[in-house]
Amino acid sequence: MSEKMIRFIITRQDSPESASYQEEYDVPYRPNMNVISALMEIRRNPVNVKGEKTAPITWDMNCLEEVCGACSMIVNGKPRQSCTALIDQLEQPIRLEPMRTFPVVRDLQIDRSRMFDALKKVKAWIPIDGTYDLGPGPRMPEKKRQWAYELSKCMTCGVCLEACPNVNEKSDFIGPQPLSQVRLFNAHPTGDMNKEERLEAIMGDGGLANCGNSQNCVQSCPKGIPLTTSIAALNRDTAIQMFKNFFGSDK
Repeated sequence: MSEKMIRFIITRQDSPESASYQEEYDVPYRPNMNVISALMEIRRNPVNVKGEKTAPITWDMNCLEEVCGACSMIVNGKPRQSCTALIDQLEQPIRLEPMRTFPVVRDLQIDRSRMFDALKKVKAWIPIDGTYDLGPGPRMPEKKRQWAYELSKCMTCGVCLEACPNVNEKSDFIGPQPLSQVRLFNAHPTGDMNKEERLEAIMGDGGLANCGNSQNCVQSCPKGIPLTTSIAALNRDTAIQMFKNFFGSDK
């Protein structure tokens, strides 16, 4: 009895400047197999369906349990985490492509600098003086803590940016992920000190006004983060900030 094989059609690219091309591989089936384990099998024996020896496929991975966000790629036309993409649940042949919102480094590996630069722009951190013990931090109301925790699940995987039609090479829109982080850090009792600075950052070019409200982001987020709820809340916050700026109020 012949061994069951899974066919993969993988979009490859040898360098950031070179053209992409497709290569097909057959991988022996195993129960409970995911896309990452299949890629590991191809890396162990990089021979395509034509019997040609090829260069091992390049991709990013780390935790293998949908926590780090590193293994994002397009699986059968949808951006997702390849570690939780189970072979038994995928239509075959299985097509793998790099996310195109970000520059391709090689094969399925991408450069996420655009996303991390956006986090720097909105100052997505809590500035403190860490040179001495500050004692216990301020407490958050339980209701606020609950929804803030949901926002903190973000693993910077980039899937929401890939799904958003307004994030592309012709736009400087920072995307839903950094916007949601603005809401998260503004909700923190210490982060609130820099609230106005963050709101000003998303009121300019590439900020909140560039959102087209397609809602693709919230539908594609692997962690189910309420991204559109954050964007709606930020629309209210920035409107209040604009009135403060107009009337010159410090309150």
